[in-house]
Formats: sequence, C-alpha cells, structure tokens
Amino acid sequence: MSENEHETKMARPRMASGALFFDSRGRVMLLDTTYKDYKEIPGGYVETGESPLQACVREVKEELGISPEIGQLLVMDWAPGAKEGDKVLYIFDGGTLSPDIEERIVLQAEELRDYAYHPVDRIENLTIPRLARRIRAAVKAREQRSFLYLEHGREVTRRLS
Repeated sequence: MSENEHETKMARPRMASGALFFDSRGRVMLLDTTYKDYKEIPGGYVETGESPLQACVREVKEELGISPEIGQLLVMDWAPGAKEGDKVLYIFDGGTLSPDIEERIVLQAEELRDYAYHPVDRIENLTIPRLARRIRAAVKAREQRSFLYLEHGREVTRRLS
C-alpha cells in the first residue's frame, strides 16, 4: 500500500473536550449558549498540538473565566455526525465547584448567556439526546469511579472479536 493510500484510509476525527461541574446538591452545570438552541457543557474543540485535557482546561478558562482542577476522564465517545464527520468527544470530571470558585465565574459574553445547575434526571429536556446520553454516562462513571467508552453516547460493554 502506498503512503497516499494509507493516508486516505486513516481516520482524522475532530476532537472536543469538556468538563462536568457539579453543585453541592449533585446537579450538573449546563450553559445557555448564544449559538445553539440547547444547553451545553463547558468545553470545545481540541486545537492542533493540544491534548484533550489541555483543551478542556483552556475552554473552561475561556468560557467561565476560572481554572479549577480538572479531574479524571469520565467518558470517551465515538460520535461521528453527518455534518462534521468522525468525532471523538471527551468529558472530564470538573468536580463540585465551591462557592468561592463560583463567585469568580465570568461568562464569555459573545458565546454564553447564562449557566445553571440542573438535576441529572431532567437533562433530556434541556439538551440534545446524544449529549444527554453522554452526560448520564459521565455521571455514572463518576459515581462508579470508573471510565466508560461510548459510541454515539451509548456505553459499549461487549467484547469485540
């Protein structure tokens, strides 16, 4: 196989990374963006030369103006889409934000209108189905202190042969 043939067959997925933040009642932070008609978690696309964790830290700082410690990777989701092609999406544990850190939140005005914490059992009413599945899986992984591999937001539990 020539180098060009090999390059053509290699996947070149877009990657995005975000954080799940919680309040003291276990509710999940969702952002009200100016450019989407559904709620979103803090995060965004991974830039060239950046790791998913570095992208998460950068995006949280850009969107919320804070730099809390970002914890373990909770889920990785293979989520190709018709419009954007192959995507790999990461959600990290942002932990429970203290009132001191919350006081320092300054929303990126051109992209964000507001943020609020929502009960996990109401996520489906606030965002698109694939993100709701991803958030639920990330909450499950956090509770189990584990990591979950997803495809289209659904946990993959079978062994591939």
